Amino acid sequence: MTVIVAGDEGSPRLDRVLAAKLPELSRSRLKALILAGQVSLRAAAVRDPAYHVTAGDTITIDVPEAAPAEPAAEAIPLQIVYEDDDIIVIDKPAGLVVHPAAGHETGTLVNALIAHCGASLSGIGGVKRPGIVHRLDKDTTGLMVVAKNDRAHASLSAQFADHGRTGAMERGYLAFAWGLPHRPHGTINAAIDRHPHARDKMAVRAKGREAITHYEVQESFAGRDGKPIASRIACHLETGRTHQIRVHLAHLGHPLLGDSVYGPHFKTKANQLAPAARAALEQLGRQALHAYLLVIEHPRTGDILRWESELPEDLSLLGDALRAAL
Repeated sequence: MTVIVAGDEGSPRLDRVLAAKLPELSRSRLKALILAGQVSLRAAAVRDPAYHVTAGDTITIDVPEAAPAEPAAEAIPLQIVYEDDDIIVIDKPAGLVVHPAAGHETGTLVNALIAHCGASLSGIGGVKRPGIVHRLDKDTTGLMVVAKNDRAHASLSAQFADHGRTGAMERGYLAFAWGLPHRPHGTINAAIDRHPHARDKMAVRAKGREAITHYEVQESFAGRDGKPIASRIACHLETGRTHQIRVHLAHLGHPLLGDSVYGPHFKTKANQLAPAARAALEQLGRQALHAYLLVIEHPRTGDILRWESELPEDLSLLGDALRAAL
């Protein structure tokens, strides 16, 4: 597809010009095409949706054939912690998207599960996310449980909706955050909603949905000046909002190490880390968050099942480097 910029589209931004010229494509679809390098200007791919175009520019858009409605099976290795006829528990690695979405139609956990479980997942919880009852961010590691039949899906969905208020369900996370909270443990009760300006972010907002995180500082780490520069914090969720721990700790003034979305203004603090710790953080390349604990009631037997996951290698190395600087 080809678009010629007239200059009267209302904005010079590439994504907005394309949205004005190509109403048949959604804004999310256009953004995904731009980020995927499918949009070109003067024979060069432009991957920045905010790129400013000028009148007379000719933009070429390469729109791939529509993807099939149902995710395809893909032989993606899974680290399986537990599996029976009703559920499967996996230890998700960093970089693995949970379910297909714009820009991530393939290579997801759902694609891997369809290959592993076969037709048993068909129709459970929706075409795009069969069996999924909760999710982790792409770059968050750790434990996830998936339903393999309708009965298990209904039971797990109810448990996650209840968040352990009346049952055994529990989710625990380990986070490395900038600074040291004033209190060694506490509860963050702050409603969360979409950010008013950045739609890919969440934010603490008075009229948002209830969000409660309980935290406990497990360890603190000193910087080159001897003052606390980072801490290891255990977090337990009483609710399950998008980016909840990341938003809540940033709201507390202690965003996660490596979190480019909620802690970009803390980048200069890396200069206060010892060289080994700074190198470990740079190599991490993601938010320092790991889902280490999962407790559920088995949907068929009623047994209380508990799993714990060790820190992945990148976070373990980060912790060792921070500790060595003491």
